[in-house]
Amino acid sequence: MIDTTIFPRPLKALYHSFGCKLNFAETASVADAFARKGIFAVGPGDTPDIIVVNTCSVTAEADRKCRSAIRSFNRRYPQARIFVTGCYAQLRHDEAAALPGVALVAGVNDKLALVDSALAALGGSEVHMDVPEAKDLRDFMPSCSRGDRTRYFLKVQDGCDYWCTYCTIPKARGRSRSGTIDSLVAQAREVAAQGGKEIVITGVNIGDFGHGRDDNFLDLCRALDGVDGIERYRISSIEPNLLTDEIIDFVAASRRFMPHFHIPLQSGDDEVLALMRRRYDRALFAHKVSRIRAVMPHAFIGVDLIVGARGETSDRFRSSRDFVDSLDVTHLHVFPYSERPGTRALGIDHVVSAEDKHSRAAEMMAISARKHAGFAARFIGTERPVLLEHSAPGQPLNGFTDNYLRVEADMPESADNTVVRLHLDSLCDDGETLRASLR
Repeated sequence: MIDTTIFPRPLKALYHSFGCKLNFAETASVADAFARKGIFAVGPGDTPDIIVVNTCSVTAEADRKCRSAIRSFNRRYPQARIFVTGCYAQLRHDEAAALPGVALVAGVNDKLALVDSALAALGGSEVHMDVPEAKDLRDFMPSCSRGDRTRYFLKVQDGCDYWCTYCTIPKARGRSRSGTIDSLVAQAREVAAQGGKEIVITGVNIGDFGHGRDDNFLDLCRALDGVDGIERYRISSIEPNLLTDEIIDFVAASRRFMPHFHIPLQSGDDEVLALMRRRYDRALFAHKVSRIRAVMPHAFIGVDLIVGARGETSDRFRSSRDFVDSLDVTHLHVFPYSERPGTRALGIDHVVSAEDKHSRAAEMMAISARKHAGFAARFIGTERPVLLEHSAPGQPLNGFTDNYLRVEADMPESADNTVVRLHLDSLCDDGETLRASLR
């Protein structure tokens, strides 16, 4: 607990997370750790004493947003001590330490032990640094939390050994490492005991779960499937070469694993995939999509894409675009390529202009909008189970169907965190959300 002789009043903390679901899960776990020490999240009208910023560094734009947020927090709350952690802190720790108001910079594997370092940093005027090199990151730091959301996020794996040419994640997160199946099942049982209904399985490269051991991701899924009380699991992003046919068939047969996949493609052109050092070609990717559709025609399939990568000539982009358009997928997450210092991609010829990146992203997003709206429209007039989640005051409850269609419905607040069969009535103006009702 806090030493009241040094801090005579209760301290309040504000938490801000950038990036992926894994970062969100870890931020929520940091907040839980602070609460156990008597430091609780700010409420309406409160002024924070501590601000925790969990950063992302997947693109140059992500770095910029992190820096901008830290400066903004310092202007708004000049008395607060800012603690910076996450991938930007790991990769650009000196830069983070120089930002105004920063009292502590902690690496990615230290964020879950952040509370002890933070308490030590509160009383001093110098910036504390706790950033080991990524090559020294060996321990798996568990995390399972929901923050202020309805769904829980269970971290099962961290780090990556793939070293794709455009990516800095291995430098930030270190080598692939995983929790044990027994410990993760125990965390899922605790979620059930707390009344949780849905768990999102997260990590950096979750298909690599069990690397260096005798178990694997399918073994984990089978074990989690046996936890009573959990009604839904979702598999977050999984590499296509690690998404085995056995995993797909398992999800199709499971009552608890939802028909929802998120598979990074990054490019639909084989030459660009080779330049990226991805571990598959588009034939394998097309097979995975076809396999999912064969056993789960109603499954939601999200796909990550990078446009404008080094080496993506106009012909290669058209090849990628046409391939993506031919796939029976639901939604595209489109990212313009961002130069990252120290990556091998910087040695690849043919640099795409910012203008071409923008226009290519727009083309892919137009394909995504068409595919998503067409997929959602298929289910108008049907009923599907929806996990309802709380929403902003005065707004309808929202939630997701089993196959990850967002819905909104005029339901009482008491329906929060319940799975209800709803009739899908119509498509909203955004082309993705469905209006739903009880019938």
